[in-house]
Amino acid sequence: MKKINLGNSGLMASEIALGCMRINGMEVNDLEAYVHTALECGVDFFDHADIYGGGESEAVFGKLLKQSPELREQMVLQSKCGIRPGRYDFSKEHILESVEGSLKRLQTDHLDVLLLHRPDALMEPDEVAEAFTALETSGKVRYFGVSNFNSRQLELLQSSLKQKILVNQLQLSIMHTGMIDHALRTNTDFCHAEDRDGEILDYCRLKGITIQAWSPFQYGFFEGVFVDNEKFPELNKTLAELSEKYGISKTALCVAWIQRHPARIQTIVGTTNPKRLQDICTAGNVRLSREDWYKIYLSAGNELP
Repeated sequence: MKKINLGNSGLMASEIALGCMRINGMEVNDLEAYVHTALECGVDFFDHADIYGGGESEAVFGKLLKQSPELREQMVLQSKCGIRPGRYDFSKEHILESVEGSLKRLQTDHLDVLLLHRPDALMEPDEVAEAFTALETSGKVRYFGVSNFNSRQLELLQSSLKQKILVNQLQLSIMHTGMIDHALRTNTDFCHAEDRDGEILDYCRLKGITIQAWSPFQYGFFEGVFVDNEKFPELNKTLAELSEKYGISKTALCVAWIQRHPARIQTIVGTTNPKRLQDICTAGNVRLSREDWYKIYLSAGNELP
């Protein structure tokens, strides 16, 4: 498994990360076997959020760490905060309370990375800065980032922080390519030529911010998986052809497509099936040609000027 340097910080992590949103229903022993499978595959980055499973995803992971504390030193642990029922909340009080809750549930004394989950319209950058500094000073959080931020929101927040924003977690898949589309269609009136995010992909590359791709197999906003979906015959025909060419599954090919991008994107996968995870990790064994990368992009219904 290849490693990436998160935000050029020196914190090295696997280029495939394990999203823990769906682990809340797992038994601890099953989770332990699964985590060992991940580590054996070279996956050492585990992504949580305080809202996943209503906190139960962190709680069951914490039971595992209590049962096998030696695992903590082998992993990079990330969690997110800021989403509350009916609102977003980046107040200093809520950030500090959320981290305390995550640490308690995860049964660890620190997070390696903390992300602000979705932009808060009422964000006070100075207040966030106070929270981050308190967490860093106390040793409860080592590094910081965001999720689903555009470039101006990043600029605004970074203007008050003494810590560098290392990560921006964004939705990206073959069927969700907005951050790629508009750049390719610059100076045209093609569909999807409009910039919705402040050229976030290039912005993050310029600023040394690692993009974490969430929902790499989904289309729309949690509308379903596109692999082997009859709604997308042309894409799946292309995936089948290239899957045979490269000797990996269509699912692994979807991750290889993301990882072929020079932005050094970290892909977050949410499977809870050990065999499926092993299969996905074979994505690192191939490097798609330019021709094949664009072939997949076009077969997803995109067009070039």
